[in-house]
This record gives sequence, C-alpha cells and structure tokens, in this order.
Amino acid sequence: MFRIIISIILWPLALLVFLLFVAVFLLLRLFIKPIPLFPYVRFACRIMMLAAGQWLRIEGNLPNKKGQPYLYLFNHESMFDPFMFAGSVKHYITGVGANYQFSYPVWGFLIKRYGAIPIKRKKLDEAIHSLDTAEELIHNNISFIISPEGTRTVSGEMGPFKKGPFHVALKTGVTIVPVALIGAYKAKKKTDWKLNPGILTIRFGEPIFRDEYSKLDLDTLSKLVRSKIIKLINQ
Repeated sequence: MFRIIISIILWPLALLVFLLFVAVFLLLRLFIKPIPLFPYVRFACRIMMLAAGQWLRIEGNLPNKKGQPYLYLFNHESMFDPFMFAGSVKHYITGVGANYQFSYPVWGFLIKRYGAIPIKRKKLDEAIHSLDTAEELIHNNISFIISPEGTRTVSGEMGPFKKGPFHVALKTGVTIVPVALIGAYKAKKKTDWKLNPGILTIRFGEPIFRDEYSKLDLDTLSKLVRSKIIKLINQ
C-alpha cells in the first residue's frame, strides 16, 4: 500500500518536472546544438530523478573528457538508466534506442532532438545501418552508451549479450568503459508501474583500451566485458 500511495504522489511530480525541463530543452535546442546543452541535460536529469524519489550515487573514476570517445557498456535495469548516465558523466553522450521509442509523443521527439539513434532489433539490415551511424559518430569523438542486452531486464538478472556493441568496438577501436547500474531495477521494474524511492548507484569500471582487446574475437570480448560488469555489480 505504501508503494501505491508514494507512487501516486511521485509520478505526477516527476512528470511535471520532466515536461518543464523538456520544454526548456526544446526551446534552447532551436538555437543551440546538443553538445553545448549537455550541462543543462546533466542538471535536469539529476532533478528529475530526485522528483521521482531517487538519489544518484556515483562510484568509480569518471573517464576524462579529453579521452573521448568512449563506449559505455552496462547492465540494462530500468527506465532510469539513461538518466543515471546523463546525470553522472561530464561530457555529451548519446545512444541507440529501440525504434518504437521514437514514436512516443514527447519522449520520441526529445530523443530525436537530443541525437539518439533508432534501431530496429528484429530487422538485421536496418539494425546494422544504425550501428554504422554510431560508428561514424564515434569516429567524430562522440561517446555512446549501449546495453549489450538490448532491452531492460524483467527478472533483475543480466540477460545474454548481443554482438552489435562489440562489432562497433572492434571496428572503431573505441575505449570501452564497463559500467554497473545498481538499484534501478528495484526503483522501477519494467513489469510494474509503481516507483520505489531509494538510491541509484552508477559504478564506473576501469577503461578497456584498444590495445587490450583489438586481437580478441567477438565472443571473447563479450565475455570479458560481461565479467567486468558482474564484478562491478558485486563489489
């Protein structure tokens, strides 16, 4: 009963704050490109998480802005995941998202204007094209977040990894940063509308540089990153 009551209070508050920040962002976006707007996005994401009853805790060493581009690979727990990233890193990041998200009335328009890339997971040719676009942006020093699982967990356990992100890494030589997200699944499960106030922890692992993985095959690289994320989760 407590979660129902608190959720009824928090959802309208979080939605109101979200819409306010979205309106300001879209207005600013008429005159300013996404990268210079990132400090505003970072601040907005932190406030929106607070409005939803979540406190963001950052652990580990945040990668230096000058070392970009980075490919942040993480365990996909909740709708809070992108807000945790944008609220913690100190440089512009974007990502790929399921194509259907871009059809949502407010959210879809927002992420288009922000610079996210749609991907159709069930259509291989179009998915590959989306990853090609990500590779082009990485070559232009744009950092990305990608979940190797491809979708949010429904059990709280990390699912199997897809090969796409590792193709991107091997083709571009981008620095990989394993990241563990902790508490997001408990805060808002994919199968439950209710919110659970608490602490969202984002834990950054040590970067994996090109020289450390360039000679690995896809499966070995996938297993390496997965093991590092699991280790971060269990710290």
